Amino acid sequence: MPEQQSPYQDSAIVAGGAGGVSDLAMSEGETLERTPRGPGGAGPSGKPRSLWSDAWRDLRRNPVFIVSALVILFLIVISLWPSLIASGNPLACDLAKAQEGSQPGHPFGFNGQGCDVYTRTVYGARASVTVGVCATLGVALLGSVLGGLAGFFGGALDAVLSRLTDVFFGIPVVLGGLVLLSVVTSTTVWPVIGFMVLLGWPQISRIARGSVITAKQNDYVQAARALGASHARMLLRHIAPNAVAPVIVVATIALGTYIALEATLSFLGVGLKPPTVSWGIDLSAASPYIRNAPHMLLWPAGALAVTVLAFIMLGDAVRDALDPKLR
Repeated sequence: MPEQQSPYQDSAIVAGGAGGVSDLAMSEGETLERTPRGPGGAGPSGKPRSLWSDAWRDLRRNPVFIVSALVILFLIVISLWPSLIASGNPLACDLAKAQEGSQPGHPFGFNGQGCDVYTRTVYGARASVTVGVCATLGVALLGSVLGGLAGFFGGALDAVLSRLTDVFFGIPVVLGGLVLLSVVTSTTVWPVIGFMVLLGWPQISRIARGSVITAKQNDYVQAARALGASHARMLLRHIAPNAVAPVIVVATIALGTYIALEATLSFLGVGLKPPTVSWGIDLSAASPYIRNAPHMLLWPAGALAVTVLAFIMLGDAVRDALDPKLR
């Protein structure tokens, strides 16, 4: 009698993985899937849910994710179209109104140069969100590539990249910004973004390296290697989908950190520079007048705090959805 083949022989789920995220085995041609928590191991349609659809299902039921996502969506909208809620010019100032408080049509008052604080607070979201998003994308891309290659090939490449990561980890971020950005005269956001990518990639690189090392030890990767799959195919088709979740979680949380870092560098005078409108620049200009005109500092500081908190809350919600140990 021929031996009966198990329907689960071609794919398996391997628990664990770097960052607490499951490494999922899948046969060639299959999508990334794992057994859901529903009755019978299937969703409403009777089919197994994928890792990402199951995470999305949890996120939709998480009030922290909903609130933070709505705040971030609002910030993105006003970053792209600030004139929707602020009709004034952030660079138009009237010295006769310097440091005056709230007035009809100017709910946040005026700063030390007589500029409308409300308009500058709204327009300041554009620079902060742009720096945060672009820096996060650059850090995630560079760190994932370097860490993934080091974890997959190992040997001398892993040793060199690991020591290079240690060197960059030893550079204080704020001090490095004071040194590197003090010689930059550009008023655009790109020097600040480049600096953040230069010093931010080691964290993502270590996480990606650990995830790839864990994923490449799974049986389905060894089977693909035995069947003659190329390195590129194993990395892109089998390893990357199972190693990317921790990178997404860390990058989402780090986005808020990069926004705060941009404000810190701009406050110190080495980040963004006028005429660019930035919350950090406004905080620096308002700090000498905090006793006489606290409104000049409180509104941009409040906007910065809400933005950073929203991205950190979003990252925490994504981590809870993707990490089975926290379920």
